[in-house]
Amino acid sequence: MAPESSTLNTSTTSKDVLLRKLGDRTARIGIIGLGYVGLPLMLRYTEVGYRVLGFDIDESKVAQLNAGSSYIERIPASTIAAARTKGFEATTDFARCAEADALIICVPTPLNKYREPDLSFVTATADAIAPYLRKGQLVSLESTTYPGTTDEELKPRIESRGFKVGTDVFLVFSPEREDPSNPDYETKSIPKVCGGTTPACLEAGLALYGQAIQRVVPVSSTQTAEMTKLLENIHRAVNIGLANEMKVICDKMGIDVYEVIDAAATKPFGFVPYYPGPGLGGHCIPIDPFYLTWKAREYGVHTRFIELAGEVNSAMPKWVVGKVVDALNDRGRPLKGASILVLGIAYKKNVDDMRESPSIELMEILREKGAKVAYADPHIPVFPHTRKHHFELASTPLTPESLGAFDCVLLATNHEAFDYELVRRHAKLIVDTRGVYPYAAPNIVRA
Repeated sequence: MAPESSTLNTSTTSKDVLLRKLGDRTARIGIIGLGYVGLPLMLRYTEVGYRVLGFDIDESKVAQLNAGSSYIERIPASTIAAARTKGFEATTDFARCAEADALIICVPTPLNKYREPDLSFVTATADAIAPYLRKGQLVSLESTTYPGTTDEELKPRIESRGFKVGTDVFLVFSPEREDPSNPDYETKSIPKVCGGTTPACLEAGLALYGQAIQRVVPVSSTQTAEMTKLLENIHRAVNIGLANEMKVICDKMGIDVYEVIDAAATKPFGFVPYYPGPGLGGHCIPIDPFYLTWKAREYGVHTRFIELAGEVNSAMPKWVVGKVVDALNDRGRPLKGASILVLGIAYKKNVDDMRESPSIELMEILREKGAKVAYADPHIPVFPHTRKHHFELASTPLTPESLGAFDCVLLATNHEAFDYELVRRHAKLIVDTRGVYPYAAPNIVRA
């Protein structure tokens, strides 16, 4: 495909054309990776009047979207169908990247088996789109990563095609900030940080996101934007680690840690409440600290504080299982052969996302120790097949009879859909990792 700018007056630059098309919303937006980040972003750009082309390597997802269906619980099929009427189309054909004026990359950045950054999805995407890039396009990376990734991994791949970043093709990093099930914020109202490889790149990035997001926050470089996302999630990981350590201390002292946190939170300054749990979950907080610790080693820096918080949080599932063992022993029941119902297997309440969920690690530890494990989660009716975890299970309906049949109910994810009073009345033993039950009862143990 011939570069669009080649037919224009030579005084009209690629950036001018791109800014005009973004400004009048005639630009076509390409979103690569149609998951929990890419799909809400697609809906937002469609909502404000852009035609959106979505890319994904999963043929079944593409087929569902083109049929007007949804595979994410919080996104109803009606919104996908409405987007289709406004020009949204999904494809697995990366040759069609040439049709987009802006390409937004929203692919996973997990850890490998050595707990090191796995950029294979990012680099594979960059390699897939590179042959089809043309002058006047903008490429934005939203996947969480270590500082330097955008300029070290994407820029060389773009320039290997003969383009100059900042003149022919524009490159930015703008970290995703989705918070599923948060009723107070949605894609359009969450401020968007954006850093460019060059000032011209930043100008193009601000033009792209300024059309769909209510507030865009410019920063001086892609590295600054990359570090910003890491700081946000490491801040949470460290403070949750502190809350988890306080939980262990309070447990030994016979003090209710939730009462302590709620009392401390009455201070109107200098304190922000964070709450303990069975471990960290989700696609960000358990992973992002390792991206920075790995990169910091390149500069001879040992991130002791961050790694210590990681150790505390990583130890929580085994600590919780220890509380289950003790609670059963107190009732004359060994863990081996005991029937355990895990209440909630999503990584946070009111979502259907299991990524890095501590509930799954709890289930695996319990199974390894000889317990008979089941689960109940209204958001995940059947345990999905994954690369790392495998249980042939479906969600157990909560009834007085089913609850009474288990030796222990392990409350791992505090979905609002659960009838906690029903559970309290009929479960023989409840091990509560979320502080759902604020009162003492013979069948309730805090963990």
